[in-house]
Amino acid sequence: MARPYSRDLRERVVRAVEGGLSRRRAASLFAVAISTVVDWVRVWRDSGSLAAKPMGGDHSSRLKSERAWLLERIAAVPDLTLRNPGRTRRSRIRVGYGQCGAFFAAEGISFKKIVHAPSKSGLTSLRRAPPG
Repeated sequence: MARPYSRDLRERVVRAVEGGLSRRRAASLFAVAISTVVDWVRVWRDSGSLAAKPMGGDHSSRLKSERAWLLERIAAVPDLTLRNPGRTRRSRIRVGYGQCGAFFAAEGISFKKIVHAPSKSGLTSLRRAPPG
């Protein structure tokens, strides 16, 4: 995953522009995008800060408020799939497949396929080693 540019680079770029260098020339000199230089200078002039914005999105689950209901649902319907839990609940909360998976993983619940017994005719799906 990409990381934010260092504070030192941000300061050098802004100092160069404040010293009279054009934004385009500063971008070329420091090997960053012109739009990046424009943003850094604008933020510097507006707030006086060059700190990077926090990375990542919302890490809190929207399903926390539905935890009790979801766990009851899993206990009542053990063959439930990850796509099913939200379909039967009339709620304003909209979540995707991935968020359901993350919620159940955090709860230690896994949805494994059931292993069926072998067929009556023998081990038809396994290859046998050649004799000898």
